[in-house]
Amino acid sequence: MNPHIMAMMISNIALGTIITAASYHWFLAWIGLELNTLAIIPILAKQHHPRATEAATKYFIIQATASSIILFSSTFNAWHTGIWNITQLTTHPTPTLLTIALAMKLGLVPMHFWLPEVMQGTNMTTAFIITTWQKLPPMSLLYMTTNQLPTTILLIMAVSSTLIGGWSGLNQTQLRKIMAFSSIGHLGWMAAISSISHKLLLLTLLIYMLMTASIFTILISSTTKTTKDLGSMWSISPALPTIMLITLMALGGLPPLTGFIPKWLILQELTSNHLILVATSLAITSLLSLMFYMRLTYITALTTSPNTTNSTMKWRFKPIKPINLTPMISTTFFILPIMPLIYT
Repeated sequence: MNPHIMAMMISNIALGTIITAASYHWFLAWIGLELNTLAIIPILAKQHHPRATEAATKYFIIQATASSIILFSSTFNAWHTGIWNITQLTTHPTPTLLTIALAMKLGLVPMHFWLPEVMQGTNMTTAFIITTWQKLPPMSLLYMTTNQLPTTILLIMAVSSTLIGGWSGLNQTQLRKIMAFSSIGHLGWMAAISSISHKLLLLTLLIYMLMTASIFTILISSTTKTTKDLGSMWSISPALPTIMLITLMALGGLPPLTGFIPKWLILQELTSNHLILVATSLAITSLLSLMFYMRLTYITALTTSPNTTNSTMKWRFKPIKPINLTPMISTTFFILPIMPLIYT
């Protein structure tokens, strides 16, 4: 793709997100969602093979359907109340329809089937955009309307997402699908806390994006696509497998790493609000996600060379650009000690 066209598409993706996050009128929010969706479709289909075309088609159908449901629910609410304000959802079917549409856009269970297939049909960079930046527009709408959405439906979706996200990721060998189910599991934690603490929702989203960015940086730099490729990562850089292991453990939520912060605070907040059953269900189902993170770390460390220097005979190409491990180390280790400054 021409660099100028790519720059224009990336700018439109960012512009659509900003319009949706900054708007209080349903029509402007819908325009931002549509601009964001239409800008990423050429990026999804730029590889010119059937899998990329299939992924772009699936993504367009799902996102267009969800945007249509959002527009229909907002129009239905405005028809009865005369108000287009996002925070004024008073008509009865509107909150339920909006919850379904946002779950479809985010990839929450049971509207999650499109996410692994779309990510598998794209390259690593586009999959990274889908799992991080593309979550921001629907998450901003969820942030603004969560006080009026049905809490019971959100909690059921949250527990189901952590269960399906962990369970489905156990038998996967493609890293893009594993990251997709990881995204589904983490979205379950965000949906569980969305109606209780907005500050904790933002903290969980921020830490998830940092951890996912670290993982995708390693995968993109080392051209790793399957679990089979993890074992030969040491031939590129001896330090890379170690950082990969620690970052995976952080993404799984093991203490004292960074990923433990949101799970700890969410369980504490749910327990304080007497949602003991939901907190227990989230804690138990998250063990499934931790299981496939542990499996990835085992595969990565299984064939790691005991030597401290690079092998003279490499069967993997060197990365085109040098890999800077400092951001990954800092985001994995050093956020937990400053947690009282971040979340008070």
